Amino acid sequence: MSAELISILVLAVVFVIATTRSINMGALAFAAAFGVGGLVAGLDADGIFAGFPGDLFVVLVGVTYLFAIARANGTTDWLVHAAIRLVRGRIALIPWVMFAITGALTAIGAVSPAAVAIVAPIALSFAARYGISPLLMGAMVVHGAQGGGFSPISIYGSIVNGIVERENLPGSELTLFLGSLVANLVIAGVVFVLFGGLKLSGGRGDSRRTEQEKKDKHEPEGQRSASRLTPAISTTLAALVALVVAVLGFDLDAGLCAITLAVLLSAIWPDTSRKAVGEIAWPTVLLICGVLTYVGVMEEMGTIDYAGNAVGDIGIPLLAAVLLCYIGAIISAFASSVGIMGALIPLAVPFLAQGEIGAIGMITALAISATVVDVSPFSTNGALVLAAAPDVDRERFFRQLMVYGGIVVAVVPAAVWLVLVVPGFG
Repeated sequence: MSAELISILVLAVVFVIATTRSINMGALAFAAAFGVGGLVAGLDADGIFAGFPGDLFVVLVGVTYLFAIARANGTTDWLVHAAIRLVRGRIALIPWVMFAITGALTAIGAVSPAAVAIVAPIALSFAARYGISPLLMGAMVVHGAQGGGFSPISIYGSIVNGIVERENLPGSELTLFLGSLVANLVIAGVVFVLFGGLKLSGGRGDSRRTEQEKKDKHEPEGQRSASRLTPAISTTLAALVALVVAVLGFDLDAGLCAITLAVLLSAIWPDTSRKAVGEIAWPTVLLICGVLTYVGVMEEMGTIDYAGNAVGDIGIPLLAAVLLCYIGAIISAFASSVGIMGALIPLAVPFLAQGEIGAIGMITALAISATVVDVSPFSTNGALVLAAAPDVDRERFFRQLMVYGGIVVAVVPAAVWLVLVVPGFG
């Protein structure tokens, strides 16, 4: 058995053991990275740790640290109530508001994880307070980010369009953008219906309100403002604005900015911030970093290239196209979406050159397949959603995200292949 197949088999075993024995999958993955990397691939410690996602570690720790402080001093509650007043109590609109905000952020140039890091903690705090499914809210945030992610001025759009130009392939910036936007809108609509969106207050145009809204309505406005907009809340709101400006305006690292702002808030109000470090989602950090370290070992071994080249050698273009979409979706659920697109689009060049497959449709299908799966808890966006959700059973929520991500992986590549590739667009 080849080393590449052994690495794939070991990954499957890690999933099975973690699922059946309730062991943190990240811890298992670190052990697997040590065993497979050292014994099978002959990597030393530096080679194994080369795949450790240091940037994602800092993002997860920094964002959950900052928003743990925001929860402790009442800032997230203030934001939730501000959102309620903005939509005039129509709770059902809030998931769509979050979808639109993250979509707008990525469309104007924000990196998808940065947009999710900013919006997800607020959206999931709202979900916890008003009984909205965290899976619904998290999915709306991630799909919103991906819906805007391929605009001509976005990071993803610029990268894919650059690859297309470099490979001398036909391209359409508008088709790429609208294809991703429509796909994510459709998925978000299905998720909204299936996970209770229509049952939310105001979801069918009725005048129902939650008990919390009724309580807020009868509380004097002056008292509400005085009780919520404290100096700590005002300063934390300023810190969140600073985070947005630093990440979107100056392209600074979201994790490092969040940690810096959290430390400053802790220094000013140590009493409310003392427990925040303990509320960092450490089990989630271990899980995500462990799995991605193992995926890094697989990349170092050449497993990803091995799978892609095996599909590219198939002599049936339509079959190769759908398999490439599935490979992009499966691998992207554990690794960098942009990195996967950068590897798969060149692999598609030989059979695109034959003229039997439309290049524009194929590239759009690959882009959607490789990014829509970012709801997986092993991707950066899914990990941020998992880490940001307050007052949830994280193991249960992790399983929900994993199942939902698996369904997306199973369904979406085939759907976009049928719609975009089979008709031969481009």
